[in-house]
Amino acid sequence: MVENTTPKIGRARPRRRFWPLILTGLVVGLLSIPIVWSWANSAEPEAAALAALRSDERVRVETGRWTVFYPANTEARAGFIFYPGGLVPPAAYAPPLREIAAAGYLVAIPRMPLNLAFFNPGAAGRIFDRFPEIDTWALGGHSLGGAMAASFTANNPGRVAGLVLWAAYASPEADLSAAALPVVSIYGTRDGLISQGAFERSRGFLPAGTEYVPIDGGNHDQFGYYGRQSGDRPATISREAQLEAAVAGTLALLAEMKESR
Repeated sequence: MVENTTPKIGRARPRRRFWPLILTGLVVGLLSIPIVWSWANSAEPEAAALAALRSDERVRVETGRWTVFYPANTEARAGFIFYPGGLVPPAAYAPPLREIAAAGYLVAIPRMPLNLAFFNPGAAGRIFDRFPEIDTWALGGHSLGGAMAASFTANNPGRVAGLVLWAAYASPEADLSAAALPVVSIYGTRDGLISQGAFERSRGFLPAGTEYVPIDGGNHDQFGYYGRQSGDRPATISREAQLEAAVAGTLALLAEMKESR
């Protein structure tokens, strides 16, 4: 018998290459470590902040996907959305935001993935859709949250009627210098975390009529109730006094916004 030496015809099974997938997974995992570590070390809201999440005769509070403050004795027609600072939970801003709501505004603060607003800068759009009865909206935020609020405002012309910045500034990518809307920039004179050079340069990215409200003796972390931040300078005024000034500046902007619509 003659042995058949003709090669078998058929498609060779491709060799699976797992190394690229493994290496990609390792790189992604390594890059994620700083973000996950930062999230695990996010600030915690203080007891006074948690107490401000309770409804009373002045303000009704709902918590969930967003924390929403409703004025209890009037139907709000204007609203204010506030983006929290980096690695700061929304609840930390409850005391000042409920005071704004008590003045007659619907106030909403969204949760951010890993408590970082740059992962969800478009959150305001979904809140707009959730509350169609609100016909005039201002947007604001603290620190990183303020920067992302400015970015949303720049990228969605006509949707935001006013911008509030607490210890924050706009970037060249969020140039609002030609925007026809009221803007207020509120900051502490002892802020140790804002780059003063970047803050001064950012004035060119905001409308010429922007109102600047320095809080003498205020710092960065006293805009919320979440404790001290490394690198910040000690404030020389109380947190209550600093937030009273921040709320007053914000309400002035909201009143101007309503008058201009």
